Amino acid sequence: MSLCMNQAVVKGLMACAPLAHASQFAQSARHGALGLSNFLALQLGQSSTSIFAPEGTPARSIFGLSMLVLAICATIFVVVAGLLLFTVIRYRHRPSDSDREPPQIYGSNQVELSWTVIPVLIIVVLFLATARIIFTTQQAPRPKAALNVVVIGHQYWWEYRYPKLGIVTANELHVPVSDPSNPTPTYLTMSSADTDHSFWVPVLAGKMDVIPNKINTMWIDPDKPGLYLGQCAQYCGAQHAKMLIRVYADTPAEFAAWIKDQQHPALQAASASEGRTVFLSNACVNCHTVSGTAAHGTFGPDLSHLASRATIASGAVPLNQQNLRAFIDDPANFKPGALMPAMHLSNHDLDAVTQYLMTLR
Repeated sequence: MSLCMNQAVVKGLMACAPLAHASQFAQSARHGALGLSNFLALQLGQSSTSIFAPEGTPARSIFGLSMLVLAICATIFVVVAGLLLFTVIRYRHRPSDSDREPPQIYGSNQVELSWTVIPVLIIVVLFLATARIIFTTQQAPRPKAALNVVVIGHQYWWEYRYPKLGIVTANELHVPVSDPSNPTPTYLTMSSADTDHSFWVPVLAGKMDVIPNKINTMWIDPDKPGLYLGQCAQYCGAQHAKMLIRVYADTPAEFAAWIKDQQHPALQAASASEGRTVFLSNACVNCHTVSGTAAHGTFGPDLSHLASRATIASGAVPLNQQNLRAFIDDPANFKPGALMPAMHLSNHDLDAVTQYLMTLR
């Protein structure tokens, strides 16, 4: 079992009814949670980063069982607060009361047994619930149609490799929609190139740590097309907060078209030949790859199809010519602490290389 299984689960934001007498209660809670999930999804929107709008099987399990544990905790709170309030009011000091201390009664076996056994039973239920979700999520059978993606965390961006498709991209993860009648989940095999990261797209699944020299796995199965947002959830350095995640769930036709585009070598437009020369003659080639050219660097993101992405800087900045030019000139303007150095090209060369990169679709 991976080192950091769903942290949302481990933190106790779930429960179930593993005992026979609690099964009906758990089933009712799940049905109620699904209704609440649908309502919150409409209010929060599909691209929300809230756990209250789940759009995948793991996220729905977390949400539904979280509502159950919330119900248990709320019940405990109401009972304890109610008894406390009753005691404060019923046995408050009155002017007619004697100053003599009331009789002290010690050693009530019934009371001591109750406040020992009941909490133990609650803890056991929550423990078994956590174990159940961990094992059912980790040991879910992998369909033959499942997509495999290798995820590598970097400071401060994400690298995505599709081994069977020969595709390498960055920051924007494309996956197919998973039809419940014909599941096509995406399995993510994760590791880190530098320090600890954490991959978290709240509406699709729980958190998974991305650790150097350690392989962790998780799966997602969005059943609706759209954009799902996430975040590195483990402090990894100065730009941790801007190490964002964008997951695009594509229809089968859209995903097939995306694969076809990504498998082509980078477009070498004749109109951008000057910019290509500038790119290949500077330090850019030491860190970045552009397929079909002599640039084979792996320290930075693969730029072969940069212009097909919606953002740069790991989702922190919209991709347009003005932002791209400013980022190349001095990345620290957008992401202080980013490992890419300021290029400080001449205005002519900066315009040329920006134009070139904007042709890479």
